[in-house]
Amino acid sequence: MHRNNILAKLDSYLKKFPDEQETVNQMVSFVEANKDCFERTLSIGHITGSAWLMDENYERALLTHHRKLDRWLQPGGHADGQSNVLAVAMRESEEESGLAEIEPVSDSLFDIDIHLIPARGNEAEHFHYDCRFLLRSVGSDQYTVSEESDDLAWILLSDMASYTSEVSITRMVDKVRSYLTYL
Repeated sequence: MHRNNILAKLDSYLKKFPDEQETVNQMVSFVEANKDCFERTLSIGHITGSAWLMDENYERALLTHHRKLDRWLQPGGHADGQSNVLAVAMRESEEESGLAEIEPVSDSLFDIDIHLIPARGNEAEHFHYDCRFLLRSVGSDQYTVSEESDDLAWILLSDMASYTSEVSITRMVDKVRSYLTYL
């Protein structure tokens, strides 16, 4: 079953982050109820893959100023049928940043988030069930701004609040700081 991998990752995630049980339960219910959860054609919502992309020293995260949403966000996008959400996060990071040397820090989920995407054109409002992974740039940090973005920026974790007050971004900053205490 193509959904077993994400369900196993969500089970492991809940063990690591039990305070996020409500969000995990919502995501599990969505995945179990929708065979086509990885397809953007599922009009109520779909699984997406994103990256909390850090530099090699874990001092800065790469954010994109998303053209359609007009906000600073982590790189990510639609699964488009791909059930390996880590592969989705890797693909989207490379496409949106132009960085060629990116590696996963772990194949475990780093964060999850469910957020409403507003209606736009023929597309009704819907939810993104976002699966986020901690990735790291291990080569040149020279990025290329893609057509999906107005801008990209390497942002020091200490300066993140100057760019965004998104709760999920703040949560990932806190998680990476916690992670660094174990390195």
